[in-house]
Amino acid sequence: MHATVPNALIGSPAGYDVRSPAAPALEEEIRARALELGFDVCRFARADVAPEQGERLHAWLRDGAHGDMDWMRETAERRAAPRALWPEAASLVMLGLNYGPDGDPLASLTKPACATISVYARNRDYHDVIKGRLKQLAGFILSRAGAGAGDAKVFVDTAPVMEKPLAQTAGVGWQGKHTNLVSRDFGAWLFLGAIFTTLRLEPDPPEHDHCGSCRKCLDVCPTAAFPAPYRLDARRCISYLTIEHKGPIPLEFRAKIGNRIYGCDDCLAVCPWNKYARAGREAKLAARPEFGAPPLAELARLDDAAFRALFAGSPIKRVGRDRFLRNVLIAIGNSGRPELAAEAERLTEDSAALVRGAAVWALVRLAPTRAAELRSHRLAAESETAVRQEWRQTA
Repeated sequence: MHATVPNALIGSPAGYDVRSPAAPALEEEIRARALELGFDVCRFARADVAPEQGERLHAWLRDGAHGDMDWMRETAERRAAPRALWPEAASLVMLGLNYGPDGDPLASLTKPACATISVYARNRDYHDVIKGRLKQLAGFILSRAGAGAGDAKVFVDTAPVMEKPLAQTAGVGWQGKHTNLVSRDFGAWLFLGAIFTTLRLEPDPPEHDHCGSCRKCLDVCPTAAFPAPYRLDARRCISYLTIEHKGPIPLEFRAKIGNRIYGCDDCLAVCPWNKYARAGREAKLAARPEFGAPPLAELARLDDAAFRALFAGSPIKRVGRDRFLRNVLIAIGNSGRPELAAEAERLTEDSAALVRGAAVWALVRLAPTRAAELRSHRLAAESETAVRQEWRQTA
């Protein structure tokens, strides 16, 4: 997501520096304003950085590790380096906003009849929270630089920007072995945003890797999504499977997903650097109580209208009701609770094939005898190949 901040002279020369030697440090004014706006970290980098990250991105794409996130391949050239996206950029302002949980983010994994939702998705969509503040900060930067002095663009996650390596270059943190950003001050819990500007700002020193010999994040992954340190195979990642993947979840991963219905925090939560983490101070990102460990039975009864109403303003809404119920049914199948079999059986007649297929799998897991009783009749009535394949498991 990006936006251009209006300025009198868009397209000013790249690297324009408006400060006189006696002027107060613009960087410190920017940092102070960023903190006032609710950001927790503000650092600077040059725009001509990290070309090696572009090479790593292309290698990752060649391996197919992006799964069906085709937009990663389509935007690879612009994503490879900041100036590939905006040639006029001279400096980067990298921002971090702490969203640390106030309790154990993995506590709900011990409640099989309830769902586990990733910490970042337990309230408002962070894109909406951060974007407006980035625009305010960009406007402040240009106003302090003076009318006509430069231009700025803001980016929040969905634009082709490699926020994590750029944040490391600016000293916000470093990319850990799980490929996520780690901060010595906030652990693994930072949302990132970026401002590209034509102004020349003094860069901060980069952060260095502090993972050492630790491999807790790699070893905890339920689906072995890390073929090596600093490498992620998204096709095996629970966050990818429950959010980005559009079709049926591959059979080999279903039992390993447990009750995680949207995202996964395991590799983040076990990081030893979280001993320095603190609870986020942004109220709009604080976990809503009803998202802490919602009962699977209640989630399974959501129709499209109820789903949209419950998750209005939440990032969960973007996966849609059908993918969401697919995830809920995988969790139901993993619950070991026979009383949830009725929810699965009811959804074997859902209008969405994606839901029906997951419901059959869940029913087979919880009530195999009942699934076998229904098999012949349902197979005769089912037209979708993927759902028919699920019913054949009952034979």
